[in-house]
Amino acid sequence: MRLLPRDHPDRLSLADEVHARPPEPLETPSRATYVAVLVGPDDRERERAHLTALCAAFGVAGPPEGATHFSASLGPLRAKWERHGEFSGYTFFTAGRSPEPFSEPPTTQLPPGWLAAIPGATVVGAHAKLVPAEDTLPDAALLARHFGQNIVVGSGVGDGKGVAYTDFRIHGDGCSRFLVLDRGFTPRQAGRMLQRLFEIEAYRMMALLALPIARQQSPRIVAIERSLAALTDRIANGDTRDAAGHQAGDDEALLQQLTKLAAEVESGLATSQFRFGACRAYFELVTRRIAELRETRIDGVQPIEEFMARRFTPAVATCATVSQRLHDLSERVAQASALLSTRVEIARERQNQSLLSSMDRRARLQLRLQQTVEGLSVAAIVYYVAGLAGYGAKALKAAGVRIDPDLAVGLAIPVVAVLVMLTVRRARHGAGVHHPLD
Repeated sequence: MRLLPRDHPDRLSLADEVHARPPEPLETPSRATYVAVLVGPDDRERERAHLTALCAAFGVAGPPEGATHFSASLGPLRAKWERHGEFSGYTFFTAGRSPEPFSEPPTTQLPPGWLAAIPGATVVGAHAKLVPAEDTLPDAALLARHFGQNIVVGSGVGDGKGVAYTDFRIHGDGCSRFLVLDRGFTPRQAGRMLQRLFEIEAYRMMALLALPIARQQSPRIVAIERSLAALTDRIANGDTRDAAGHQAGDDEALLQQLTKLAAEVESGLATSQFRFGACRAYFELVTRRIAELRETRIDGVQPIEEFMARRFTPAVATCATVSQRLHDLSERVAQASALLSTRVEIARERQNQSLLSSMDRRARLQLRLQQTVEGLSVAAIVYYVAGLAGYGAKALKAAGVRIDPDLAVGLAIPVVAVLVMLTVRRARHGAGVHHPLD
């Protein structure tokens, strides 16, 4: 009888997450083949359908819809499928030895053409051989039968419960090779050890997918750094000439060039940061899986951890350095752009102040001209009206009225002048124009 409140919608899936992708128990001797392929979102459904077709060929139910891992017995094979964020892994197990080292991998028992038709692009192919350990470790001749003339790395694993050898090379069949000697593994321990070795190879290759991008970005970063240094020097020296020595215009031209550099840097970040971030995540997984091997040194053989520290870690460091240089470039371009933008704004403020001063001077000149015109207008109007008053006084005198025309004109001038000035002031106020003396 259930006594708990209702479940959170994700409770069951989250509880099962820690049990996802369990290792397959293996009896000694056994053989295994692991294939990891990059699968795009559009191929996810094709991938499940392809795996379902394999199961149908052996009369087994395929993975349910939405599954991220699946395992089943396919006749003499034990097949395991795991879906990760970017890639999917297929592991095939079979019991027993092969006549020659790695001569009959489990994949030879798959239907013809099925393995090559898996959707996606192969990033890892690896064979593993689990055999009982002899009283003595393999000599150089025996290792050469398994790995040719390649340099072999290896160590005791599982606190001495086994020994693992590999060369981390891709052989003629397109797969790398692992030789694991059983010194007392339980079936679960043997399965976990092979799974860790396969995961180290898969995560190592997924991390190194960032290396070609880092190599491609490096010359581009150097060119941008040189251009930025030249532009920064020109900003510091107040020089607006371009790299060829021609006059480039003003600070706004430099700002446009900085904007172009910023766009190039952001383009580099957009095309690389996901891969660089994935490189860091996969590197941490490789480091963790190597630690889980619990290695012990074998005389004369380089351990896996040491091999990775000398070969793999520098490649990851290169990717991290390129990523950091891109971020530093973005900040430096932003700082230079902000500095130049401030200088451009200051120059614009100065131009605006000069323009306002020029407009003020023109306004004063226009005011003085207006005052002059108004004075002349008042004088002309007074002269005209006084003349009319004179003609009127003369007319009255001729009509017999005793009046002195000259006196009438003289008395009319101040009156007319006051009236005209009042009229002009009223007209100015009506137009919204104010005189300093109003």
